[in-house]
Amino acid sequence: MTSKISPPREFTGRHMALVMTLFFGTIITVNLTMAYFASTTWSGLVVPNSYVASQTFDADTAQRRQEAARGWTARTTYADGRFRLALTSASGRPVSGATVRVTIGHPVNATLDRTLTLIAAGDGYEGETVLTPGRWEARLAVEAGGQGAWHRNIRFSVR
Repeated sequence: MTSKISPPREFTGRHMALVMTLFFGTIITVNLTMAYFASTTWSGLVVPNSYVASQTFDADTAQRRQEAARGWTARTTYADGRFRLALTSASGRPVSGATVRVTIGHPVNATLDRTLTLIAAGDGYEGETVLTPGRWEARLAVEAGGQGAWHRNIRFSVR
């Protein structure tokens, strides 16, 4: 019985080109995918200096828990140059008689920030400002009923 032994296949330049294309193609594809996700999702910036923010973390957390215990919800809209805030209590009723300050700006660029004091209008609060299309962040500071300030950051898009 004779067995047919074939000679070993050669590793040619074409094989090397295929290996290199697959290797670098994978790396480039992953990098492009990650770059896409990085540019289309949240900026990630929360505080400018994390060490300084960590020094008051426990006190800040306690304050946020007190604010959350109120059960308030905020909904913002922007149309026709008017920024509107609908603020409701835990029972679903509008929060009235509050002093509302809002700083509106882009999430990663403070150069276009503007601070408004909203006035009561109907079941909410509103103020006049001009916002260009893009992503914006509203940093709310609401004082009502002598309970201290209530803060929320709300991100929204203007089309």
